[in-house]
Amino acid sequence: MKVILKDDVEKLGKCGEVVEVKDGYGRNYLFPRKLAIPATKGNLKSIQEIKKQKQIRDLKRKRKEERLKIQLEKISCTAEVMVGEEDKVFGSVTSQTIAELLKEKGFDIERHKIMLDAPIKALGVYTVPVKISGEVVASLKVWVVKKRET
Repeated sequence: MKVILKDDVEKLGKCGEVVEVKDGYGRNYLFPRKLAIPATKGNLKSIQEIKKQKQIRDLKRKRKEERLKIQLEKISCTAEVMVGEEDKVFGSVTSQTIAELLKEKGFDIERHKIMLDAPIKALGVYTVPVKISGEVVASLKVWVVKKRET
């Protein structure tokens, strides 16, 4: 079955391409998810319109990601940790901890998008990259401080 892709599909093709797929893959996966349309004569004439719509969607998505990047770079998160003698941190600050701190501030960022090389195990100020999309990466400031005794 020949289909026209309405969006980029990994390992299959880019938007606007006409590709050959198995009937079941087209009917059960591509069509319900609106990733492709059948390659009929009428649809083949509308390939340019499909490409134009994808460019508009991509531009809107990119703008939204850039706004989120600007918002993330304006804030800073404070992780309070228990410390022992000589300011030795008990445990560590992980990407999960940072994701929870962001959630408290109203940002719903998944933990795997927080690119922390290793858990933070010392007090201080850290700049943590947050991958918003493939090409948009924000720098988040994370303060690791002593937990106040109450």
